[in-house]
Amino acid sequence: LRWSFRRATKAAQVTPKDAPEVTKRAFLRMACTIRDEQIPPALVINADQTQVVLAQGTKASYAETGSKQVDVVGQTEKRAFTLMLSASQSGEALPFQAIYAGKDPRRSLPKPTSSAYDELISLGHRFDVSQTSNYWATQTTMRHYVSHIAVPYFQRKIKELGLPENQRCILYLDVWSVHRSAEFRTWLRKTYPWILLQYCPGGCTSL
Repeated sequence: LRWSFRRATKAAQVTPKDAPEVTKRAFLRMACTIRDEQIPPALVINADQTQVVLAQGTKASYAETGSKQVDVVGQTEKRAFTLMLSASQSGEALPFQAIYAGKDPRRSLPKPTSSAYDELISLGHRFDVSQTSNYWATQTTMRHYVSHIAVPYFQRKIKELGLPENQRCILYLDVWSVHRSAEFRTWLRKTYPWILLQYCPGGCTSL
């Protein structure tokens, strides 16, 4: 069959040619905002989503010798969920948000009787359903993250630091379509006008 054992392939992220320039501009925007608004490190949050695979498959399979594209079961269609992780510039890790595919929390999320479930909830961690057939972040899950994880953290740190209630804070995100959408930005501006959005340039997260 002219088969050989090959590693799975996937499209590589393309770093923009002007990455040094756009990352420099992003840095200057952040620095100017921190200076002008007098924002301490504890009030700058960097948040991002990552995929967590529940059942990891092999990364290799048999394919025709010389194949440029190799598909492997478990590499494209996964049993997984999205984990929203965040940390402050002062080094404090915030509670996580786990996003599962589905519409019914009773069928999609870990059961309240699961081991350590109560402990996780008491520490502020959150489980959400995407209300879709996939486990990606949505407008609703992002609003839940901001309202139930980022805002309580900001408010606690503002009180600890003795700052005014309307103290400006920064939420630093990548340019995932939901994060940069007019819908999310408008909601954030109206609901929490003291939270300022800053973005990592597209294709530059790894930098």
